[in-house]
Amino acid sequence: MPNTRAKQINNRPMASRNYSSSSSSSSSSSSSYSVSRVSSPKSTMSKPSTMISNDDTIYTPSQEYSQQCHVKSYSEYQEMYQHSITNPSEFWGKYGSSLISWFQPFTNVMSGNFVNGDITWFQNGKLNVSYNCIDRHLETKKDKIAIIYEGDHPDHVRKITFYELFLETCRLANLLKSLGVRKGDTVAIYMPNTPEAIYSMLACARIGAIHSVIFAGFGFDSIVSRVQDANCKIIITADEGVRGGKTIPLKKKIDEVAIHCPSVQKVIVFKNTGGPIDFHPAKDIWAHEVMPEQPPYCPCEVLDSEDPLFILYTSGSTGKPKGLVHTQAGYLLYTTMTHRYVFDIQENDIYACVADVGWITGHSYIVYGPLSNGTTTFIFEGTPLHPTPSRYWEMVERHKITQFYTAPTAIRSLMKYPVSYAEKCNKSSLRVLGTVGEPINPEAWRWFYKYVGEDRCPIVDTYWQTESGGHLVAPLPGGIPTKAGSATFPFFGIKLSVLDPQTGKEMSGNNVEGVLCVNNSWPGIARTVYRSHTRYLTTYMKPYPGYYFTGDGVKRDQDGYYWIQGRVDDVINVAGHRLGTAELESALVGHNSCAEAAVIGYPHDIKGQGILAFCTLKHGFEDTEDIVSSLKIEVRKIIGPFATPDVIIITPSLPKTRSGKIMRRILRKIACHESTPEQLGDISTLAEPEVVQFLIDKVTACLPKHH
Repeated sequence: MPNTRAKQINNRPMASRNYSSSSSSSSSSSSSYSVSRVSSPKSTMSKPSTMISNDDTIYTPSQEYSQQCHVKSYSEYQEMYQHSITNPSEFWGKYGSSLISWFQPFTNVMSGNFVNGDITWFQNGKLNVSYNCIDRHLETKKDKIAIIYEGDHPDHVRKITFYELFLETCRLANLLKSLGVRKGDTVAIYMPNTPEAIYSMLACARIGAIHSVIFAGFGFDSIVSRVQDANCKIIITADEGVRGGKTIPLKKKIDEVAIHCPSVQKVIVFKNTGGPIDFHPAKDIWAHEVMPEQPPYCPCEVLDSEDPLFILYTSGSTGKPKGLVHTQAGYLLYTTMTHRYVFDIQENDIYACVADVGWITGHSYIVYGPLSNGTTTFIFEGTPLHPTPSRYWEMVERHKITQFYTAPTAIRSLMKYPVSYAEKCNKSSLRVLGTVGEPINPEAWRWFYKYVGEDRCPIVDTYWQTESGGHLVAPLPGGIPTKAGSATFPFFGIKLSVLDPQTGKEMSGNNVEGVLCVNNSWPGIARTVYRSHTRYLTTYMKPYPGYYFTGDGVKRDQDGYYWIQGRVDDVINVAGHRLGTAELESALVGHNSCAEAAVIGYPHDIKGQGILAFCTLKHGFEDTEDIVSSLKIEVRKIIGPFATPDVIIITPSLPKTRSGKIMRRILRKIACHESTPEQLGDISTLAEPEVVQFLIDKVTACLPKHH
């Protein structure tokens, strides 16, 4: 933990303005945050800092709010953090014993050398993750709601108790066993965001099968590569999914996949929409027909702490996805801990994460973290704009949601619309807001804070990765003052280092920027890449020997706050100036006309790389020369003349996956005039694939080919 002025933040005199909500009737939603502005020392750097924001406003939790939280002050956070760093075995051993239920206790908290890829956590401990998420809660929480599901249509709501979750998970686990699935076998899950996806994950965990959840927006090639690499015996899917009023033919895709995957023996099909499908009796099984005949009890497999729990594939720089392997005990404890402390989970909370189960966010913060904590977790099959842009906030009002966790992309898409969509809904139940997936620009942060959090809910801006299993950097609602756009400080047990990207040397003190690394292990770290441990070491441990390399750039400001700047391969080198795309995008979105921006570098004959920005405008603004000019002026003003975009293309939308991730890879190819279907690759995962041709035409018209 850096020795910084931030250690004295709680002792600073606060500004006279205090924010409170008059609409809240509960003490947990009372006045929570005060705001102060501190002056920043002048930079001694020879060029402008690439910090995402120059705004030093600090949002500090009130004493009244903090006293209701698990961590009640910054000093308490520091004390716990220092304990986790100076004596990790004692720290993690304490929480491993108290937060996890064991069939056989562990004999050693941690051993091995994580930079050599041989780290183990909770050695010789025996447990079952499904038991920890369900069975242990039945004595006291049998009738408590475990899952609230809301479908694409607002009236499609289901509530599942912990006991009902237990019965359905056991029936599906017994069905898998009847099909010959055993400990160590792999099962692919290609499902919409429904409770049945959760049953499937927990059923695999119950019998020791390794699940590989595949995002339901992926197309043929992406599914086949994942099923083949993991050698999956079974695929669990649904007839169809529904998002934004559109039907997604999941079973139809799996029919094509199964032909090319000889390892697949059976396909289990859940009925979601009831739409027509091709049913193949030799291979397909209707879940609703066979599960009721299965016994409603399935004993838990006793598993070792280091047995694999799941494989989750993430994009690789070579184009071949990496199957990251997470194990039982360390992953479960880390998701349980981060969920409990970062969202400040209390007994009667209704916690909502609106991510997809196909990504690590869904694994850790829809399924395993919440259910391990005995929390009511919310799963959503729809989109934030359907049927109206108030959908998210209507869900908050309808279900009295207390924590709401979403992506900056979703927030920016909602910023296009009048604030009345958010203001008309009763959001007094909210206590904590969260963001995930990418650095959040300060403008979106402040919009979220003001119009959703009503100037009273802290925002936990979480930085982490598929590889980390859980949050690496995030504020604690009652204990860490926040800055708009900063992920703030590391979670317990995470020792961060900022390295010079050229020399690999650690940069001490504050007001430094470089690549973000971690120089110690933590329980949630992925242990390997499936069937390619060398690739694991090459990707994460070898670029900067002695450190885990996150692949992201970072700024540590004068207060020791961390500002994530995006992937280091998302850096544009313009005539010797290294510019983070997140910084440029933040400056553009800071303009009152711009709802969202994606910035990439493109080949430039003179500068090496030019700056190309794709911008979507807020409702009421039109594509004019004046708008483009004012956007360029905004970047000049915020960053400097050298950062002025060479070309700005106004577009009605950006190429995004159905989960909201911008596919910058496609933008880069278009900018390089690599726009044939073979060059672009699979674009079936995009929410609006038609935007690709629009962008190709635009780039062709305004960008010369590089010579």
